Amino acid sequence: MFHSLGSEAAAAPEAEIQRAPAAARPGPPCLPDTPSLLCSPELPQPQDRDSAAERSPVPCPEQPEHWGQAGACTLFAGGHKDPVQLAMLILSCSSKLQLLEGVLQQGLPKTLPVHGSVMNINRGNPSSYEVLVDSWPDFKAVLVRPRKEVVTDKSDVFTNMHAAFYRDLGAYRALLDSPGAINWGHTIYIIGLQDGLYEASRDVAKAKGVQVNWQCYFTFFHPDPSTMPDIWLDPTMKLSSLNASHVDLLNATWAYGGNERSRRYLARLIRSFPSTCLLDATGCPISWNITDQFGTTGHGYTLPEYRSHGYNSIVAIVTSKRLHAQGYPSFGYTSLDNYPMQRLQVSHGFRLLPSLSYFINHHPTPRTVPS
Repeated sequence: MFHSLGSEAAAAPEAEIQRAPAAARPGPPCLPDTPSLLCSPELPQPQDRDSAAERSPVPCPEQPEHWGQAGACTLFAGGHKDPVQLAMLILSCSSKLQLLEGVLQQGLPKTLPVHGSVMNINRGNPSSYEVLVDSWPDFKAVLVRPRKEVVTDKSDVFTNMHAAFYRDLGAYRALLDSPGAINWGHTIYIIGLQDGLYEASRDVAKAKGVQVNWQCYFTFFHPDPSTMPDIWLDPTMKLSSLNASHVDLLNATWAYGGNERSRRYLARLIRSFPSTCLLDATGCPISWNITDQFGTTGHGYTLPEYRSHGYNSIVAIVTSKRLHAQGYPSFGYTSLDNYPMQRLQVSHGFRLLPSLSYFINHHPTPRTVPS
């Protein structure tokens, strides 16, 4: 949706993407037949340094106000005894966020958008996001969201975007339903790569009088961008990054742009995250992409008069290699019917993941004030 790899494709191989049969599943639309990509089915548990020691109660390292419900709390080192179970925890400790990043990295590609969010939080947090978990250290669900002070417009879906990952669907459902986890009076998106995310949103939102709809996209992930080919640059073109003077052009050409909210959103992305563009002889961008708060590469676009020259491939390769050099995974979303872009991603070495990406929209019904 917002972050597709591109709305058009340069000349791409005509070979069709080979798809292996996939089992039918209940819930949202059945997953189309796709080739599988092996990933770790189980994430390792975070291990504190004293995990081998006697596991006795230790004071909660987080401030009491960071718990989703009022009251004192006690954690047990290693999580092997029953801790006090509260609804949610805002994980603000920098060492724990670093530990969470490492655990999520071992679960790639299933954890992609949440992992990218945590990476950005650990590197300056330019979008002012925060992390919620159902428990620590043996977490079973993670939700990343913008801090409350950032969301000043309850209808600004560009600002109010969340990402989620779960090990246990019941734990995620409980986290979603926890008081304070979601502002149900706002229009929000939750993004993730697991079918159960829609199921949980549907059930929890229904009880709160909140409408839910969704869009699905293919997810393409590159296992090793360092193997991508070198680029050849037309001498009349200059490789650069987007800047504030390009916002109006991006807003005018983006399928979801054309309004002040989208303009502010694009300006934040350009200001805060890596981008790549090709400039013509006059210094005007003719092809570009941007990364976002989830580490996704998106907003790929080439001006119509410059298409079929491979410019989209150039910016895609440059961005992927740049992200890889900084330790970020390279991935993006593509519409289910954008066959040229799908073939282009395969030609670059991207793999089509077996899971669809879900963009789940939650919006309150008129005269409803959810709790």
